[in-house]
Amino acid sequence: MSHAHDHRASVDHDDDHEELEAQHFAKIVETFKKYGTYHLSANNRRRKDFFKLPLSNQKLLEELGWRRRLNEVDYKIAENAQFLNTIVDHPDIFAMGGDMSEDDNAPDAEHSHQHGTDTPHDHHSHSHAHNHNHSHAHGDAPSPVKNPTKVEKPGDFEMDKLRSTLKQFVRDWSAEGKEERDASYKPMLDALFDHFSDVPENQRLSVRVLVPGAGLARLAWECARAGFTSQGNEFSHFMLLSSYFILNRTDQVDQHTIYPYVHSFSNVRSASDLTRAIKIPDVRPSDLPDPSDFSLVAGDFIEIYGVSNEDQRQDPMKESHEMQWNAVLTCFFIDTAKDIVEYLQIIHRILMPGGVWINLGPLLWHWENNQTGDPSIELSLDEVKQLAKNIGFELSNERTIPTTYTGVNDGMVRFEYQAEFWVAKKI
Repeated sequence: MSHAHDHRASVDHDDDHEELEAQHFAKIVETFKKYGTYHLSANNRRRKDFFKLPLSNQKLLEELGWRRRLNEVDYKIAENAQFLNTIVDHPDIFAMGGDMSEDDNAPDAEHSHQHGTDTPHDHHSHSHAHNHNHSHAHGDAPSPVKNPTKVEKPGDFEMDKLRSTLKQFVRDWSAEGKEERDASYKPMLDALFDHFSDVPENQRLSVRVLVPGAGLARLAWECARAGFTSQGNEFSHFMLLSSYFILNRTDQVDQHTIYPYVHSFSNVRSASDLTRAIKIPDVRPSDLPDPSDFSLVAGDFIEIYGVSNEDQRQDPMKESHEMQWNAVLTCFFIDTAKDIVEYLQIIHRILMPGGVWINLGPLLWHWENNQTGDPSIELSLDEVKQLAKNIGFELSNERTIPTTYTGVNDGMVRFEYQAEFWVAKKI
């Protein structure tokens, strides 16, 4: 049984690209390492503000235990920092940056898949990363990352990504996230089971399931736990580093404790909610059937899965995925497309005849009004469905499912998506 992370790209590189890749990866690792310093400084700002108040007002806040709460938040930030440092301190993580002397890679723009943020107005999130190409599994020796000539200081943007990653741990790998997971993942898994109901459970390994935009990989893991051959695809280094840690370096239920809610004091019902502990994971990631086939592929969905048979004939170094998959599950994914037509064409092409595409999510087009000059095609829901039919899908089981994304269960603000669900058969 292997939880493999496979890092692929299909284009050549040069020394400049190698340096850019090393710089980007080093900046992400530095973000994990600087989490504590950054957030302790932010919390200390509150102390400074406290001492600017009149003494009479300070006394009233002291009676509420406000300054004591700041001290407690400091302790929880320090514990988060220890957890995040553990993710990037393990030498295996450096295999993710690639041994550039052996593998082909090229820089490309990363679009991070962020649907969950502190406010509903900050869902469009653009960043830049670079594909890398190599793989590792249990027992493999890691390839060292080449040292970049400089490491950029992480800023607010990177720290926001890291805070979102902590909340993603709650969504995917905690008991507290079960309600939210069930709202999204359970309908998709039920549809998968229904479509392949004629396949005996002990023969599900013959059914190949792809989960693009896998995040921290819980949905892909659930497919593998159900006995299917399952592969997740993810592009964000924040997600890849964290999923590698939870899948490959975690072997007990509730092994780690995080405090994902200490960063904002807004819309909090109870002071104790700020420092609420979340235990992860709620399952043992190694609890998969024997045999099982579960992997994660790092890189751009289009670059990896858009390779056709003709592309492979022209360049044998490329791997075609044409008609290689029985099912594709897209959860909060299709709106990350710059060109939704290309996304749907690829999904259709990689499915075997009679294969199924199961979708759930909103249409929060991530590249709309971007400042990077990237193209962005935004369609309405009815246009997306008609496009799918025109490309060669037969839609069924269409319905709207209300769901949150990394929401705070007891917060005073609850941003709920009216996510659209459908099952689409390739015809």
